Amino acid sequence: MKLIQKHVGKITTFVVLILFSFLVYNLFMAPVEGLDEKFLYLMKKEGYIILFAWSIIEGEMGLVMAGLLSHTNDMSLPFAIFIAGLGGFVGDQIYFYIGRYNKGYVYSKFTAHRRKFALAHLLLKKYGWPIIFAQRYMYGMRTVIPISIGLTRYNAKKFAFINLFSAWCWATITILPVWYFGKEILSVFDWIKEHMYFAIPLILILGGGLVRFIYIKTKK
Repeated sequence: MKLIQKHVGKITTFVVLILFSFLVYNLFMAPVEGLDEKFLYLMKKEGYIILFAWSIIEGEMGLVMAGLLSHTNDMSLPFAIFIAGLGGFVGDQIYFYIGRYNKGYVYSKFTAHRRKFALAHLLLKKYGWPIIFAQRYMYGMRTVIPISIGLTRYNAKKFAFINLFSAWCWATITILPVWYFGKEILSVFDWIKEHMYFAIPLILILGGGLVRFIYIKTKK
C-alpha cells in the first residue's frame, strides 16, 4: 500500500495518458468532417469520460462544454455536475498525496515555487480549512496548495471531505450558469463563426488584457 501511495503521481500520470490517448484516437476516428464537428461528436459520445478527465486537470472549459451540452439535452445536468466535481476532487487528491508521500521529489523539483509553498503554508496556518475550499479559485496556487498541504501533517480524511465538497461547489457554480444561459452563449458562438475576421482580434485583445490583469494580481 505504501509503495502505491509513494508512486501515486506516476501511476496517475500513466492512467491519464492512456485515457487521453483513447480520447485522441476516438477523435481521429470520429465519422464526421472537420475538427470542430469531430470534437462535438466525441463530446456527445464520450462526454462524461472527457469531462472527468478534463476536471482532473481542473479545466473550466470542459465544464463550460458540459453546461452547453446539458442545455441541449446531450448531457444530464445533475450527472455532469457530479462527474465534474468528482474529477476535480480526484485531481486535488492526487496533488495532496504527491506532497504527502513524495516530499523529497517535491522539494527537489519545485524549487522555483518555494515562495508559493511558503505562502500556501502561511495561508493554511492563518485561515485553516477555508483555504482548502477557496484554493480552486486562486490563480497560480491551485496546484501548489494541495501539494503544500500534503507536505504538512494535516489530516488526510479532513482534507478529502473538504476537497470533495469544494469540488462539487466548483462544478455547480461553473456548469449551472452556462446551462441556464446556454441559448445566449450559443448565439454568441454563432455570431463569432459568422464574423470571425472581427471576433479573433477582439478575443485576442480581451484575452491578453485578462491574462495581464491576472498576472499583475497574482504577482501582488
